[in-house]
Formats: sequence, structure tokens, C-alpha cells
Amino acid sequence: MVKRLRTSYSAGMKLSDFDFELPDDLIATRPASPRSSARLLVAEGDVIHDGTVTDLVDWLQPGDRLVLNDTKVIPARLSGLRHRNSAQGAVAAKIEVTLLEPRADGSWSALLKPLKKIKVGEDVVFGDGFSATLVGIADGQGLLRFNLAGDDFDAALAEAGAMPLPPYIASQRPVDTRDDEDYQTMFAAEDGAVAAPTAGLHFTPAMIQALEDKGVQRVGVTLHVGAGTFLPVKVENTEDHKMHSEIGEITSEAAAKLNEARTQGGRIIAVGTTSLRLLESATDAGGMIKPFKAATDIFISPGYKFRAVDVLMTNFHLPKSTLFMLVSAFSGLDQMKKAYETAISEGYRFYSYGDSSLLFPKEEYK
Repeated sequence: MVKRLRTSYSAGMKLSDFDFELPDDLIATRPASPRSSARLLVAEGDVIHDGTVTDLVDWLQPGDRLVLNDTKVIPARLSGLRHRNSAQGAVAAKIEVTLLEPRADGSWSALLKPLKKIKVGEDVVFGDGFSATLVGIADGQGLLRFNLAGDDFDAALAEAGAMPLPPYIASQRPVDTRDDEDYQTMFAAEDGAVAAPTAGLHFTPAMIQALEDKGVQRVGVTLHVGAGTFLPVKVENTEDHKMHSEIGEITSEAAAKLNEARTQGGRIIAVGTTSLRLLESATDAGGMIKPFKAATDIFISPGYKFRAVDVLMTNFHLPKSTLFMLVSAFSGLDQMKKAYETAISEGYRFYSYGDSSLLFPKEEYK
């Protein structure tokens, strides 16, 4: 089942409304060390505060619930060789594969580069005893069926695969062993993501302990982040954009904890746009968060009426991206443009390995 919420959008929003200039030298290629030393920009209406991620404990209150995505990034980037016999002899071509998501029939959807170098029915070999057959092509994506399954597949992928760093990092430096740890949150437990829920990268055990000591409880949810999060928006009218689908789960226990907090005056603090999108997908018109286990392709842009989330912690996003549209919906487009202008002028680091922000909603959502 796919659940999609497209309610109360403002008319006339254009892709160009969400553009801004970002200097290349502000794109972070390594995370802050320690993680919690990253900077934190707090946007509270028109007021902007500058701090560090460790200041989060001062902004939260006893009874708040911190919602964290416990998805685990798999080493979804593979490099292999396609072998083809021809009249001129055996011909090999290098094929780069980024796994997107498993399908019900056991195959995987994947990005193949270059896709034109391989035909349906041909194999790509990634290592001794590990290969995949291209069984179909749809919407510019390949459908791969691997020769291994279960634990054997997981072990082979761990051996042959690499962390699927976002294009804006991978284009500046190669993936290395540091990324195996850097691109994984401390909460990672459920295999399935091909991109990290990057807002969660800033947390450390000491920081979580400080929050718990203050009376802030954490609640785990799962949304397996897909590579579609990096795909550009190609339509000028934002309402024409089709969002990628991702698999998510909120257990009945997690939903009960969140609803209980609300009835007792606590706030729901979403760590990351992935947690926010999942929570909004699972919340009914009355504000009740329901257990959820399904795919969601919810698309949130200005005009959307939020039902579940009171405060959002998130990194800084690409110009003209669906994620910048989401934060603009949450805190207001003018406010976000001001916040991003401040972040750029003050040298905040952007994107997956960059600094963080704590966003409060537009006054009308309070």
C-alpha cells in the first residue's frame, strides 16, 4: 500500500522560488569531530540563534519526544564488469551500480551507469561468486536479480559494496573506510537505506544521555531512505513533481509513546526530514499518530498543514530540492531564505556531512 498526502498546497509555487546561491566551498566532505561539535542554527520565527549541536538540550523541554530514524545504510554502491561474447571476442565493460530498493519478486531496482552498455539478460560480475542479471529496465532504472540471497547476499554485499555517498560528496573525493562509520548514525539498526538520515549523524551517546537526564525521551521509527532523495526536481510547477517512494514503519508502541506525550503537553521533535515525512504519513486529520507499515511518497511543500511535528532538526539542503521545499513549508519560505542567507554568510557547512539547524514552525501551525 502506498500512502500519499497532498493537501492544502499554495497555488503558483515555481521551482525557481526555491533557488539560492551556495558557494562550493561550503559543501562538507567530512563530518565534524566529535559529531556533536557541529554548528546549530536555530530559526525561531524571524529570530536566528547561533550555537552548536550540544545546545539542543537547552532548547528541548522535559516531556518532549525526540523521534529518530533507526534505518541502517547498506553498502549499496557496487562496481562490476559486464562480460559479452561477440564475433570479435569477449568484450568487458565496467558497470557502476547503486542499489535503490528490493522488490517483492526478489529483484532490486538500481541505477546502472552506463545503462546503455548492458542489455536485458546479461550479467554483471562484482567478485568471485557474486553477480547479478539484468532482468528488466523501467523508468531509467535497471532491475537486477542477484545470484545470492539472504545471509549470503548480505555477506557478499558487505565485501564488495561501498557506502553510497551523495553525488555532491562522491564527486569531490573517493569513498573510503572512514565513511563506513561516518555515514551511519549511532541508532542504525534496520538494514535497508541507501542514503543516511543525516540529521541523526550529529548525536553521540553522551548527548543522548544529557537529553534523557533532562526528561526528553527518544522514540525510534524506521524510514529506509532511498537514492531518490538526491534526484533533482525537473518540473517548474512544484505541484507536478512526483515524489519517490520509501518504506517506513512506526510500531504501535512508538505511536502510543508519541500520542501520550501530546496528551501530556510534550512536543514531537522530528530528527530529520525522513522522520517528519513518516510521522506526517501516519497521522490522521485529528492529529492522532497511527501505527504504520507501508510505503509513503508524501510530498510536502508550502501550503501543507502539519499534523504531527512540533519542531524539526535537519541539515542544510540543496537549492530547488524537495527537502528545501519541506523546510520552507514548515517554517515559511521567507524565513528559510533568511536563515539560509545567514548560514551561508556565517560559513555553515552544508548537506549530509554538514552542520545542523533547529526549526520552529510558522506561527499559524503552533
